[in-house]
Amino acid sequence: MTLNELKLNKTGYIKDLKCEDGVKRRLLDLGLINGTQITPIFVSASGDPTAFEVRGSVIAIRVEDTRKIDIVV
Repeated sequence: MTLNELKLNKTGYIKDLKCEDGVKRRLLDLGLINGTQITPIFVSASGDPTAFEVRGSVIAIRVEDTRKIDIVV
């Protein structure tokens, strides 16, 4: 399952990042490593980006990037 498929307020855990190197580095710096809990909490009015709660912080990730993040529920 990929992160874009996770329903609002449901929790998943990061399994793998298949993003380009620059994006992957930024996500890793934000704490998105294997096993990290992540929860989508808000979708913008236009549908992109989505806000996620990660390690007590809220970050926004574009839909094109969430399609490249594998998770488990």
